[in-house]
Amino acid sequence: MDIFHALTMMGGLSLFLFGMSIMGQSLERRAGGRLRAVIGKLTTGKAAGLLTGLGVTAVIQSSSATTVMVVGFVNSGLMTLRQAIHVIMGANIGTTVTAWVLSLAGIESGNLFVRLLKPSSFTPVLGVFGILNYLFSKSPGKKDTGAIFLGFATLMYGMETMSGAVAGLRDVEAFQNLFVLFQNPVLGVAAGALLTAVIQSSSASVGILQALAVTGRVSWGAAIPIIMGQNIGTCVTAMLSAVGANQNAKRAAAVHLLFNIMGTGIWLSLFWALKLMVSPPFLNEPVSLFGIAAAHTVFNILCTILMLPMTGILENMVNILIRDGKETEEELDERLFATPSIALERCREVTEKLAKTAVSVLEESLDCLEHDSGIFADSVRKKEEMTDRYEDMLSTYLVHLSGRRISAADSAQAAKLLKVTGDFERIADHGVNLLESAEELKTKGFKITEEARKEYHVIASAIREILDLTLCAFLENDEKAARNVEPLEQVIDILKENMRTSHIKRLQEGNCPVDVGFVWSDILTDLERVSDHCSNIAGCVMDMAGQNMNLHESLQTFRSSSPEYQEKFRSYLIQYGGNRG
Repeated sequence: MDIFHALTMMGGLSLFLFGMSIMGQSLERRAGGRLRAVIGKLTTGKAAGLLTGLGVTAVIQSSSATTVMVVGFVNSGLMTLRQAIHVIMGANIGTTVTAWVLSLAGIESGNLFVRLLKPSSFTPVLGVFGILNYLFSKSPGKKDTGAIFLGFATLMYGMETMSGAVAGLRDVEAFQNLFVLFQNPVLGVAAGALLTAVIQSSSASVGILQALAVTGRVSWGAAIPIIMGQNIGTCVTAMLSAVGANQNAKRAAAVHLLFNIMGTGIWLSLFWALKLMVSPPFLNEPVSLFGIAAAHTVFNILCTILMLPMTGILENMVNILIRDGKETEEELDERLFATPSIALERCREVTEKLAKTAVSVLEESLDCLEHDSGIFADSVRKKEEMTDRYEDMLSTYLVHLSGRRISAADSAQAAKLLKVTGDFERIADHGVNLLESAEELKTKGFKITEEARKEYHVIASAIREILDLTLCAFLENDEKAARNVEPLEQVIDILKENMRTSHIKRLQEGNCPVDVGFVWSDILTDLERVSDHCSNIAGCVMDMAGQNMNLHESLQTFRSSSPEYQEKFRSYLIQYGGNRG
């Protein structure tokens, strides 16, 4: 083997790793919505968690990515440690799918139909189909499908390139001696763990082992310990991701490591004992690509069967190793960027908290104007501070998430959440403004006239209704509720103008002090702006339902051409008396 073979091997390895990465990322984007649904069905049951881990890993082709995702879920409070243990066990089985796909390269037959199963036969077709979809399709979904096929074609081409480059090693004595050395189980485990830790993918390291097996110099006795070691090496990614996470997230990463170390330790001991006492002849025979895939799958299934009844023991062990401390769960964890669709779903949940808190702030501030301002003052200010924190956290997170390669649907959803977080936060700000107006009236001993108080009750009722409609529209993605917001917002604008006219008349007649008039004007402005923000939020909900992001154009069209709008507008006008000037 000369330097040119070495360069070819490195090039093949690069293509192999690149193709696997592209294929995994594209599969994840293509399955984004379904991936959310799978995670959403997680239960504390062992079978459900196990199947979830297996299914998700089979989709994204990486147990390391699944485990990092699980660490993020636990760190964000989306998953318990017990659930995480079951998912991690399933992920170890799911990752074996890749080895079976790669083993197809070892098919040798003169039968036409059997030869068609060989990747070198169908990979060119997939490559052509993939590039046509990727370059010429306008649909993001079809582009992702094209990227999946291109990624697969690239990794299979890289696999064949590596196999061809290392084929000459079969006659190199040093290479033969290397795999004789790896027949020492401990050295084999160490080699497998080191290789996988470096490239951070057990699927990729198994693929490399399969490429080397083409030489015919890799025996079963050397391959089995290496495969065992690969399970330990893949834990490095999860351990790194747990740095800076909370205790439970660190425990999830530690479970992954303990599970693989204990499973490997027990089965390695039995393997070594079998080798010493029986010394089966097949251990010295060359292993095939199919043999490596089978060994990889059988070993991971055996580890899961062994450790599944010990879930409670594993949990207790990591609880002892990693003690509890004072900390809070991180609501938006950057580890979830590994699965943008899940990260986006988490953003949605946090935005719902922001929405409910903001509406609560406004409703309590309305009560402060009707009753004693001191009743809800502390609550209003604390909740408004929470909305500030939520808005800042969400905006930063969503901007970073949008900068990654995500599907068009996820990108639109991120844009919608960015818009509504700002509007909900501003609603809470206006709530504090209303509280301060109430406090000013109380501190200075000002009294609002009876006529103004009656007017306030009317517009406050309209504000409460528009808040309820807006919150329902956002939380439930209720387009009907969203469509009712805009006519009510227009009625609130009319109420505000009518009240301002009445207020000016009272000032002119001397029935209202000028200082009270200033406060009253601020109250009306805040209430009217709250309804504007509600309109923006409802418009976003309507835009998403219509797959359109032009908010102002949508609202303008709805106002001018919708009979439904005119009907609701007249209904609200009668309900709140906005037709009285």
